[in-house]
Order: sequence, then structure tokens, then C-alpha cells
Amino acid sequence: SKFKDYCPNGLQVEGNAQVSKIVAGVTASEAMIHAAIERGADVLLVHHGYFWRGEDQAVVGMKKTRIKLLLEHGLSLLAYHLPLDAHPELGNNVRLAEVLGFQVEADLNREGIGLVGRLAEPVSAVRLRDLISARLGREVLHVAGEAQRTAATEKDADQPIETIAWCTGGAQNYIQQAVDLGVDAYLSGEISESTVHIARECGVHYFAAGHHATERFGVQALGEHLAQEFNLEYEFVDLWNPA
Repeated sequence: SKFKDYCPNGLQVEGNAQVSKIVAGVTASEAMIHAAIERGADVLLVHHGYFWRGEDQAVVGMKKTRIKLLLEHGLSLLAYHLPLDAHPELGNNVRLAEVLGFQVEADLNREGIGLVGRLAEPVSAVRLRDLISARLGREVLHVAGEAQRTAATEKDADQPIETIAWCTGGAQNYIQQAVDLGVDAYLSGEISESTVHIARECGVHYFAAGHHATERFGVQALGEHLAQEFNLEYEFVDLWNPA
């Protein structure tokens, strides 16, 4: 109830009344539904479900195919969006911090979506880019701020990154809030054309690490928690997505 979300959170499609196995994934695509069915799941748990604000409400085409598959196989769909981004223990942002070794110090904004902190030890932008790429298993895009690129021509140019703000997924528009906080760098999943200009002109390092890649960890944590709480089988399926 804290969030004005873009979709309903919780049970979106009801399947079998009894649950013995959960399959989790980032997005409830047709391929993910088939993966859950093949693994004998009763519940498909995702971050990106259905019924997004502003979309056509008609159950036709791709939406019909997906929902038909769920109903025919008694497969329930559970989806948690902003609450899973922001959860202080199981959320995407706090779990990404664990993966990347960021120390959490504060929320990025009043909505509690996104975090601010620092690296375990200061590193150069290039080393941080390489570390993120290695731990997420994808090439990360780095944009250096104009002040940073200018300094790079000087003797003491490559100032280490100490402080960072981050928000998973499509949170590139939070970069200005990160700038206002005075951090050295900002990380999100997606990047927009305007994000590059903000980073360059405000002198903040920016890292675009992938929407899918940054949002794999909250749903895994939630799936593991539910499996332990209710003594269920659980499996995470990571369907590769380049975005």
C-alpha cells in the first residue's frame, strides 16, 4: 500500500489451490511460462508480470497466449514490482548491493526505491566497470562525466570512485537525484539518450548494467524465502535477455 505502482502486486492469475513447487524468473514471458510448466511448478513468481497501467485491457494476441497457458496448466502467477525493488532484505536494490559489494547507507529518494552508499574500497571507474561486468555476466556501459574526462588528461586524473547511488531496472531518470546527493557515480539497469548528457555535464560516472541483469536477485531471494517458510520446492530460471 506504500506504492503507487504501475501494475497489481501479488496474485495476478490464479491456478491450482495447492502449491508444492515455485519457479521464479524475472519476467512472465511465454518462454518463462513454458520453463515453469516443464519443471512442474504450481506457481510462477516474477518481478515483471501483467496488467500494466495504460496497456490495452483486451485479452488478445500475446496476452491471450500467455494467460491461456497459465490457466490450462493450473499455474498461478505471482508478481511483485516496486515493493520487490524496495524491500530492505529481499529487494532488488539491496541484493544487488550484496552482489557488487556496495555498502548501503541511505535511501536514494523518499519512495525508498534506490539506495545510496559506498564501495568497500575506492576503485577507478575502469576497475568498477570491469567488476560489475564480471559479477553480472554482461558488458556494462560506462559514461564518464565531462569533468572526469577533462581531468583524465591531467597527471592526477583518475580519481577513485568512493560513493555511489544505484537503482535497478529502468531507473535512469533518478540520475539527477544522485547528482544532487553529490555521489561519485550512479548505476541503473537501462540508459536513455538524456542520461549521457546529465552524466557528462554534471561530472558523475554513470553505469548502465542492464534491466534484466540488475533485477535477477530480488525474485531469487523472495523465492528462497517462500520455499523455506512453507517447505516448498523452488527453482530459479534465468532466461537470458540482452536488455
